Amino acid sequence: MRFRFCGDLDCPDWVLAEISTLAKIYEKILKLTADAKFESGDVKATVAVLSFILSSAAKHSVDGESLSSELQQLGLPKEHAASLCRCYEEKQSPLQEHLRACSLRVNRLAGVGWRVDYTLSSSLLRSVEEPMVHLRLEVAAAPGVPAQPIAMSLSADKFQVLLAELKQAQALMSSLG
Repeated sequence: MRFRFCGDLDCPDWVLAEISTLAKIYEKILKLTADAKFESGDVKATVAVLSFILSSAAKHSVDGESLSSELQQLGLPKEHAASLCRCYEEKQSPLQEHLRACSLRVNRLAGVGWRVDYTLSSSLLRSVEEPMVHLRLEVAAAPGVPAQPIAMSLSADKFQVLLAELKQAQALMSSLG
């Protein structure tokens, strides 16, 4: 069977398996973990299936009524589906905006530092080398995540090639967006 929240594809088996766990959720998270005697893995699986359902529905612009109907077809009780879809409808637009902001994104560049070293002469070197460019990139995996430094050293020629390719990529991306 095909479902709109899955992009008109079959529902993944792991989602089907976790619908029964999702159906056992009570009023509060405390009851979920204490009274229902769920193990840590059950709670993690429930969060994963909720994340998948909500993000997939938002990605495919599924309305709340259709999502509720499809979740009930998968075995989620009507009350649970209704409350989940009520929350989904309230936050659908911000969720879609967040997904757009995060899609096709890799690490974000938080900062750049550079230095050029050029040795004029040295008693340790037989021949004087060409200039070396030292780059330090601060890269963050996501907004709010601390940036990780990436350091590299390049010859002047390799740096010129890198710079030209980065400018070419920037021009291409600017023409697309």
